[in-house]
Amino acid sequence: MSSRLYRSLGEPRWLGLQEGTPAGIPEPVRQWLWDDASLTRRVTAACGGRFRVRVVSQNWGRLFNSERRLLGLGTRSACLVREVELLCDGVPQVFARTLMPATSLAGSARRLARLRDKPLGAVLFADPHTRRERVEIARFHSRHRLFEVATRHLRERPDAVWGRRTLFRYAGRPILVNELFLPALVESGNRR
Repeated sequence: MSSRLYRSLGEPRWLGLQEGTPAGIPEPVRQWLWDDASLTRRVTAACGGRFRVRVVSQNWGRLFNSERRLLGLGTRSACLVREVELLCDGVPQVFARTLMPATSLAGSARRLARLRDKPLGAVLFADPHTRRERVEIARFHSRHRLFEVATRHLRERPDAVWGRRTLFRYAGRPILVNELFLPALVESGNRR
């Protein structure tokens, strides 16, 4: 069945990493998209320690169709939506949108709902049982809702930004993390 049937208006076409590489990905972006280590740790290292997380919002919210499908949720399922910016010297480098189904916030995973400005990556990658199940990439344009949210702070918006989303299993439960790589990160030369 076509992935188009699972997409909502306002979201890009997602491509699994195993499905090939789209044309036109600049090399600095490619290095961030394909990195399987902790993004938080990499951005922190690139910042020389002047890293912090700014919470944009955290509420029970609605999901895109493809997000519900990846998480295996019905249309009425409750999901905590956490949107943050990863900052270096106060400048947003990455916009992240994390989706935590209510059913995933049980047991030891309840602490994910109370992270505040603590990076999610620090919690996920500290647990050796966390599994990365699926990674998809997409190019975001102005017609996509996450592009608008991620770039609203920019005086001059780019034509597009690249991002990825990862389906994790944390404490045996699904968590979906979207990460959009902003111009400040890509243009700074922060690489491996």
